Amino acid sequence: MSLFQRAHEIVQAKANRALNAAENPAEMLDLNYEQMLEQITKVRAALVQIAAARKQLELQEDQFSHTVAHLDQQAAQAVQLGRDDLAREALSRKAAAQQQVESLEPQHQQLVDQEQKMVQTLQALQTRVNEFRTQKESLKAQYSAAKASSSVNDHIAGISGTFSESGAALQRARDKIAATQAHANALDELLQSGVLEDVGADQGDDIARQLNELGASSQVDGELAALKAKAGLAAPPPPAAIGPAPSSSAPADQTGPGQAP
Repeated sequence: MSLFQRAHEIVQAKANRALNAAENPAEMLDLNYEQMLEQITKVRAALVQIAAARKQLELQEDQFSHTVAHLDQQAAQAVQLGRDDLAREALSRKAAAQQQVESLEPQHQQLVDQEQKMVQTLQALQTRVNEFRTQKESLKAQYSAAKASSSVNDHIAGISGTFSESGAALQRARDKIAATQAHANALDELLQSGVLEDVGADQGDDIARQLNELGASSQVDGELAALKAKAGLAAPPPPAAIGPAPSSSAPADQTGPGQAP
């Protein structure tokens, strides 16, 4: 085997595999059916040609047979009239016409036989085409059902995969929401316990807290002084006022001349 022949076979094998992969059974069945119909059409055309040739040959046979009969009559009339020469000429032409009839007979029989064979072939082809058409439609229905079933299975597989991905996405969303809620709850507990300061709280709250503490201390001192006064004890000095002591508006004592300081 030469290198070029082997390369040709490899290319042909790959082409056949590609064609087999791309082949659609329904389309191939329709194509084969159309080819069979074309064969029937050709057989019918050949049958028409054979029948026409047979018919034409039969017409020629009829003409020659008519000529033979006519010449036979002419020969008889010539004999009656004593014209042997005309009778001889008529009989000579009759013999030639009869020879033509005899030569056409085998051709006619051959055409008849071919026509009969062609008719049988056409009937057999027609039977095969009818059977093939029935099987073709059944196979196409089976192929369509199988293709639809395969498509449905593919869709089901795709839906199952989508459901699986959706379930995973839902679980991730739940985990993220739970983590966010846990983080928020932890910050809330830390803020309430005082470990963390609320960044958003008002800065004036610290001043208010100190004022409240001073007010509570003054109230305690007042209640303590009232208890001591009731018990006859000296009252403690009052607590210092909040803020700086106000300056006295009275002028300082001035010592006049001659007055003791």
